Parts: sequence; C-alpha cells; structure tokens
Amino acid sequence: MKKTHVVAVLAFDAMAPFELGVVVEVFGLTRPELGDLPWYELRVCAEEPGRDLRAVGGFTVRAEYGLDALAAADTVIVPGVAKAGAEVSPALVEALLQAHAQGARLVSICSGAFALAAAGLLEGRRATTHWRYARALAERHPGVEVDPDVLYVDNGDVLTSAGSAAGIDLCLYLVRADHGAVVANAVARRFVVPPHREGGQVQFIEAAVGEVSPEDDGVTQSMNWALRHLRTPLSVPALARAARMSQRSYLRHFTRRNGVSPMRWVIAQRVAASLPLLESGEGTVDEVAAAVGFDSTATYRHHFTRRMRTTPTAYRKTFISVPARP
Repeated sequence: MKKTHVVAVLAFDAMAPFELGVVVEVFGLTRPELGDLPWYELRVCAEEPGRDLRAVGGFTVRAEYGLDALAAADTVIVPGVAKAGAEVSPALVEALLQAHAQGARLVSICSGAFALAAAGLLEGRRATTHWRYARALAERHPGVEVDPDVLYVDNGDVLTSAGSAAGIDLCLYLVRADHGAVVANAVARRFVVPPHREGGQVQFIEAAVGEVSPEDDGVTQSMNWALRHLRTPLSVPALARAARMSQRSYLRHFTRRNGVSPMRWVIAQRVAASLPLLESGEGTVDEVAAAVGFDSTATYRHHFTRRMRTTPTAYRKTFISVPARP
C-alpha cells in the first residue's frame, strides 16, 4: 500500500490567515472529483501545540501537532513569519533542518523565506519573497540570491514563493509535480484560479490602481480567442484584430494587464498546453509541438527548456517512468 504524502504547515502567533488557508484549501480538502487518487494528509503544526494562536482579523487558531510532526513530514510549508527580519526561534530552525536532512521538500510562502534562510537552507541559492521584503532578506542573508521579480523559485528540495497569492501558484505547482497537469488543473478549477499565471511580481510593484478601460474587455476577448486557436499561427496583429483594437493600443493595454507582452503570453500558454500531452505519453515530441502551435520542434524545445528548465523528453520521462510522490 502506497504511503500517504504528509504535508505539514506551520501556524504561529500573529499570523496572517490567508497563507495558511491556501495550504489547507489545496492539501487539506477531500477531492471526490479525483476518484480514488490518494490525496495528501495535512497536519497543522505549531511550536506549542494546543495553545490558542492569534490570527490577523481577531480570531484564534489551535494547532493539533507540534514541531516533531513538522520535522517528520514529507513536505513542510512555512506560510510566513510573525515579523520579517526578526529572529527565528532555534526550535523551528532545528525542526526545518531535521526535516530537510530526512529528505522533506521545504516550501515558503511570502515572508516564510526568512525562516528557511535562518536555517541556512537558502545559502548560495536563488530564492524569492514578497517584493516588500526582498531587500531585507538580501541584507540579512547576503549569501542568498534574492529575486524579487518572480512568483516562485524551485530549487528541487527547497522552494520559495512571493506574496500571499503567489502561494496559490506554488501550491498548484507542487500538485502538478506530484500528480501531473490534469490533476493540478482540476484543483485550480475548484479554486477558481488559472493553473498557471504568466509574469512575475514586477507587475504588482507599486502599481497604480485605476478604472478598467473599456478597451481591456477587448484584451480579454483576444486572450480567450487565442486559447481556442493555439494550434494556428498567432501574431500581435491577429490578436489586436480579435480585440478590435489598434496594434499600438493593444500592446499597451495587454502588457499593462498581464505584465508581459502578448507573444510571450502565447508562448507560455502553448508550453502549458503541451504538458498534459507529454504526460499522456501519446504522440512524438514533434507531434506535441505541432499540436500546440509551435512552427518547429526546435522552437518548441527552446521555449520549453527556457520555461520548464528541462527538456520535453526529460519531462515526459519523469511522468511516465517515475510514480508520483507517496
């Protein structure tokens, strides 16, 4: 019988509840829509189990498990710290190091990166956190290569994500890594979020919030149209026509809304659409490339490798040859 994959998430006093809720939503809910697929076992842990922990908003949370359970989990998620840049307790550092030594996958959301850095797990590695805390993380831990622009960073055994909502992106990424694109997409649909967001934090940094231009409705229409026509040749002029906008106006509004150019977004959608095809094991890489609209296999391999940090063939072998994490 396959061992259940245990996910432990840290709860702490003065925590923001959203990040904890994201982890509970993804890993703690039952998934009848997935049939008999074994799901995760979630354990909410705290340094002092059984004690009431204050949450932002005026309510309390009580964790059943302690740091011993966190250290024994298969995936450990730290959804923030009480104060970015403050000292992290030796007990938590020890639990994180023990979990890592035992082969656990360690994950941070938002300011949780400070806890992983305090344990030395980010030393010499690329990592991210909320853009507001990026400078503080870099100054406190100069050995960490802090990237403030991305939504998340995967170092294999240690993963970090940006602000609160980026925790959704990273949790869905973990589900994809464990169970494949079809399952991750099903979880995203229940969450009512896209399975993958293009762009990085830079699109949210000190951005002025204003009224949505009527032309932005055209941008949405063009994106929906593009998703229905990924296999066909797509260009900025074609997308602008679908939006009923001039090319210049379309480029401006699209980039403002999505944080990336239209064609970079199209490439990302094509790569994403290719993942379930690769995982199914059906068709050659050439056929997969054509099915999602790349004009050549070489172009597909280039963009796939750049985005996924592996080749299409290696990605396919991972899902065909290696079973999902227990």
